[in-house]
Amino acid sequence: MTQTAIDQITPYAPALAARGQHAIGVRTTVIRFEDQPDITRTQARGASRELPLEIWYPAAADTPQGGSYDTLIRCGTRRATLRGQARRDAPALPDARAPLIVISHGYPGNRYLMVHLAEALASHGYVVAACDHTGSTYDDADAFGITLLHRPLDQLGVLDAMAAMGGDIGALVDCTRTGLVGYSMGGYGALITAGAGLASEAVAFERAPPARMLARHVAGTDSHAALHDARIKAIIPIGPWGNSYGMWAADGLAGLRVPMLLMAGTADDVSGYVAMRGLFDGAVSVDRHLLSFAHAGHNAAAPYPAPPCSYAVSERLGWAPFQHYADPVWDTVRMNNIAQHYATAFFGLHLRKDAVMQDYLTPAFHGFAAGTATGLNFESLHGSTTP
Repeated sequence: MTQTAIDQITPYAPALAARGQHAIGVRTTVIRFEDQPDITRTQARGASRELPLEIWYPAAADTPQGGSYDTLIRCGTRRATLRGQARRDAPALPDARAPLIVISHGYPGNRYLMVHLAEALASHGYVVAACDHTGSTYDDADAFGITLLHRPLDQLGVLDAMAAMGGDIGALVDCTRTGLVGYSMGGYGALITAGAGLASEAVAFERAPPARMLARHVAGTDSHAALHDARIKAIIPIGPWGNSYGMWAADGLAGLRVPMLLMAGTADDVSGYVAMRGLFDGAVSVDRHLLSFAHAGHNAAAPYPAPPCSYAVSERLGWAPFQHYADPVWDTVRMNNIAQHYATAFFGLHLRKDAVMQDYLTPAFHGFAAGTATGLNFESLHGSTTP
């Protein structure tokens, strides 16, 4: 089977897209949450959830590099082999502490959708965890309300599972310094998890879970306040879904508690660029940035390059899964490299307090060679209560 390289760095890539100094390891496990809400029986509690979890991490210095991932693609029937640098089950870097970054895929998706970003961040000294969100994957795309309800709960569940982890990864990971990356529905969840409670009208959204179960995420409620976790220090929503459907109001967006870097395509017809700008403008309490890709669609900055097996039309979908990964205007590897650059800078500043990284978070496009920032726009706004 043809392998798709997810670790490409082009000569036009900005400076921080390059792999860091650390060798990378990767492991797979399964985490289980008890006493979760169950929309199939409209019960507030009682169900359990199992989420396959992939963990990338800085590995011992002598770890040989190179490995692959076998994954389903968007059609839910074909499989692809992705080639990267992480070595399966390598020993973790000893005598070190590394911040945690949680990555949350879209609907549908899976834990490998942003594997390129996970490997890149691990090489820069972060532990990265990405789960399959049950009910929201290529072979298990259940009722949309499951994703609306569970996405913030899953994100915090991954954080809690990593904090409870033992062994060499448990000794390495520092969950008191956690960043959160969410694509599409993952971005929706990241906003809620980081303090932006939903509007009360969101409970009546036509695809919301039954019995007003989404009310637990509404701004100003005790249940939403209970989601707040001081370990989360910064978020990167990429193409975040929801604002074009009125999921947030001004008071909810003002509740965002941590700095934000929002990445968006100006031609995104899924999440809506104007709606995403509304998230950027409305998060008035925090320092935030908006990185815009001119003319890019919903796939801007997130998925790995489309594998060859995605090119043919799927009978199940009626269209080629290629469209789930690629953009009509932008080269995917170029966008991946740009996202890697900005994520490294943003988390370096907010999780490591590396003031040098601030230089990369300006409209000057520091770290880009002449002409290679064409098509990008970078904006920043200061918040009133950023910690």
